Amino acid sequence: MTAEIRNWVHVGLLEDIPRQGARCVKNGEMTIAVFRTATDEVFALEDKCPHKNGPLSQGIVHDGCVTCPLHNWVISLETGAAQGADEGRSAAFPVRLEESRIFVDLSFSHEAV
Repeated sequence: MTAEIRNWVHVGLLEDIPRQGARCVKNGEMTIAVFRTATDEVFALEDKCPHKNGPLSQGIVHDGCVTCPLHNWVISLETGAAQGADEGRSAAFPVRLEESRIFVDLSFSHEAV
């Protein structure tokens, strides 16, 4: 049995992110967008659309997805996968919410397949 190593990092408070909006945090050279849905669910994706690297943090959050502001690709907030006929994936990171504190696990991501 292997021990699971986590790198949970506090990235802010739920109140810091508007409903259906995002805020960005840096992880080395990578920018991670932390999204808040209309129902206060929180997700984290690399802030790059798999199509042309558009800034997902500036997209529209809706129905468990974000629409890239550049070319309207729809990306799942849970998995980072492009929806519909589009193909590709943005890195997705586990998130946990403790009271109103947001933590992102920077040691793990669902990488592009």
